Amino acid sequence: MREYLVTVLLAAIITYLITPFVRDLAIKSGAIAQIRSRDVHVEPTPRWGGLAMWLAMALTLVIVNYLPLVEKSFGREATGIFLSGTLILFIGMLDDRFDLDPITKFAGQALSAGILLIYGVQILWLPINGITTLPTNIGQLLTVLFVMVVINAINFVDGLDGLATGIVMICAASFFAFSYLLAVVNGLNRAGAPSLITAIVIGLCLGFLPHNFHPAQVFMGDSGAMFLGLLISASAITLTGQVDASAITEENGGNVLLPLLLPFSILAIPLLDFIMAIVRRVKAGRSPFDADREHLHHRIMRLGLTQQRTTIVLYFWTAMFALPTVIAAFMPIWIAFLAGTVIFGISILLIKFRQVMNIS
Repeated sequence: MREYLVTVLLAAIITYLITPFVRDLAIKSGAIAQIRSRDVHVEPTPRWGGLAMWLAMALTLVIVNYLPLVEKSFGREATGIFLSGTLILFIGMLDDRFDLDPITKFAGQALSAGILLIYGVQILWLPINGITTLPTNIGQLLTVLFVMVVINAINFVDGLDGLATGIVMICAASFFAFSYLLAVVNGLNRAGAPSLITAIVIGLCLGFLPHNFHPAQVFMGDSGAMFLGLLISASAITLTGQVDASAITEENGGNVLLPLLLPFSILAIPLLDFIMAIVRRVKAGRSPFDADREHLHHRIMRLGLTQQRTTIVLYFWTAMFALPTVIAAFMPIWIAFLAGTVIFGISILLIKFRQVMNIS
């Protein structure tokens, strides 16, 4: 555990130090988010935060390769995740600079998922009539779809300063806790790609957030949102691949199925907001890709909350789903329910009573 904490701190420090230089590079290169009708920010802001994260990840991997435990996490799957992340970062940087069309971005996301398949990162089984080993082509298709859904969910939620960064950090922390505890409880290898990648993601977000929280000095852009989404989805798939499906029983089945369910439970809020937006726009006779100011964060802000407070409320709502899901895997369900209820209660206090925390 100490080595993973070192990994988190290294990634955070390097990201924090590199981000200002990447910000200057984005300004010089014209990768700047202008003001659009649906946006909340009021000044043009440089993007390419994903480049700072990628550089920090690369440097962190070079350094932690010398740690005895973490060094064992390096392998074919970790290499595939890094290469796939590099491609999706490049596509995101092009989009941040030139505003690529959706079809081009989807194609790039699918190609990045294809790299994962080449390096063995693939959904191998599903809980259908017990445990069903998937045919190779079906598993590959589901892998690509899973990766693309998670990537776009993270990209979709990036609507306020620091919102996506904080949500991904909560997601990564929850996933790291789950993967590490699962390894301890079930005797799996603690030095695996899921723990390594999620530990790095925690550090990347932790180091980037001071530059990204309102008022943001730099945005992560599509380069950062898609990069982080790919890392989270790949970690989930890799963890299921480390579990021996033939050894799953009714008693332990619930725990090992959670890796695929956890990203969806954590991303429940943005996924729900996405579905509501599609239904709302199609019902109004508009394209589902048309922008509007009816997203969840827009509605919360209309209640009189500042951007900072709205972001923190959505952090709590993310934790409301993430923490109980992890707790339920290892503790009685009532404890998970209690934790979720307490977190939800705090978020309501933040909405109803502006004096509870002096963050307005």
